[in-house]
Amino acid sequence: MKGHLLFNHTSFCYKYNNFPPTAQNINALKQEFLLTRFFLMAMSSKNDFVFQVRRCQPELVAPAKPTPYVFKQLSDIDDQQGFRFQVPMIFFYPHNPGADGRDPVDVIRKALAETLVFYYPFAGRLREGPGRKLFVECTGEGVLFIEADADATLEQFGDAIYPPFACLEDVLYNVPNSDGIIDCPLCLFQVTRLKCGGFILAIRLNHTMADAFGMFQFMNAVAEIARGSVAPSILPVWQRALLIARDPPTITHNHHEYDQVVDTEGIVVPLKDMAHRSAIFRPSDISGIRKTLPTHLHCCSSFDLITACLWRTRTKALQPDPNEEMRLLCAVNLRTKSKSLPLGYYGNAFSCPAALATAGDLCMNPLGYAVELVRKAKNEGTEEYMKSVADLMVIKGRPNVTAVRSLAVSDVRKARMDEVDFGWGNAIFGGPAMGGAATVPGLTCFYMRFKNNKGEEGIVVPFSLPAPAMERFVLELEDLFKMIPTNEAKNSYTCQKQT
Repeated sequence: MKGHLLFNHTSFCYKYNNFPPTAQNINALKQEFLLTRFFLMAMSSKNDFVFQVRRCQPELVAPAKPTPYVFKQLSDIDDQQGFRFQVPMIFFYPHNPGADGRDPVDVIRKALAETLVFYYPFAGRLREGPGRKLFVECTGEGVLFIEADADATLEQFGDAIYPPFACLEDVLYNVPNSDGIIDCPLCLFQVTRLKCGGFILAIRLNHTMADAFGMFQFMNAVAEIARGSVAPSILPVWQRALLIARDPPTITHNHHEYDQVVDTEGIVVPLKDMAHRSAIFRPSDISGIRKTLPTHLHCCSSFDLITACLWRTRTKALQPDPNEEMRLLCAVNLRTKSKSLPLGYYGNAFSCPAALATAGDLCMNPLGYAVELVRKAKNEGTEEYMKSVADLMVIKGRPNVTAVRSLAVSDVRKARMDEVDFGWGNAIFGGPAMGGAATVPGLTCFYMRFKNNKGEEGIVVPFSLPAPAMERFVLELEDLFKMIPTNEAKNSYTCQKQT
């Protein structure tokens, strides 16, 4: 294969979540509605299949032309402890007859090298200075790239592709000693050809370098060049000094997302010991749940509603003491709140204001109580709030977000990951490859766009919980949906709202 040596050969059994059979009679309609609207905990044996992945030796893809050797400082938002992890992302592309004769491996490898001329900091390595301050040494060494082949087809994955992916470790190989933050490659790309003519692109990117919108900007630049452009339509802007702490730094807001809470009960569980699932909310589900709220909340956003549902249901599933304080961290993108950041800025530009409630209040009050808390927290994410976070990082030594009894949610639907087109059309699925990947295991849920091959759309939310809590979560969410009239399954949105 292109002169590379094969160094790994893996076989595995992949179980894929699929929709259950259609109800056989009208009496089963309600039960079917309850079970199909979100996720399936049981995996159907008919969708089990074994396939092999053959990988070539990892290589470094450097910029196609010489780039400046400079040192670039990250912002005080970028280098906080909570962003010091690698984000796995995955894209599934079908066979496109119009692209016959083109090899996705060669196309993406070449486009990546040309894109790194513009995004040359990604080809460098992070270093840490005094005060744990991070900066990029723009060495031009390059990013990791892996060529692979699998004897599988997209059809074998079922009619709906979304996390969790049992095959993730095979289509996104963890090259030894590559997954650190300091002195490691900042990106890893693996392109896996499928025997149907489609392919899977999986990447891993250092979160200190970019947020979801920055990642999309970078990926879209690679895609544009893959389709023949000589330069990205949006040129990258570094300018991390825009989000550097003020002099002198001044904390002007309460930041409960950084409260230091001691885990005295072993609540934080390693990610490997967690169960991973996805919830899918269709428009009819959201509309139905919304109608159970007080009238003044009927036009709350889908984000507010889903977040309140997940926070409340997750709290019930974890069974904390009723007096324990629970935290919800809402990622708020500064780009939507302010015009202070220039077009092309690809660094981290979001804050995570926290909502607080005791477990008892959250579980015993109606859902509208949680919705109100979510809306209040989200509205705190102003430009001044972001500046206060940057100042806090300098004053308090770049702390991590609160781990204990916390849930963080990030809506990446507007990042449009599934629209990254390398010449094979849009991805069937594109976005974060799993929930829970963060410096705090199981902390984060991502909200992503979802569509199956029947054209049915929704919002998919991958998440992680300890296995016993996951079982309780299923039952709690089923109880929530039992409140919805069965005819809501036929309805769609009925009011204007934020999205």
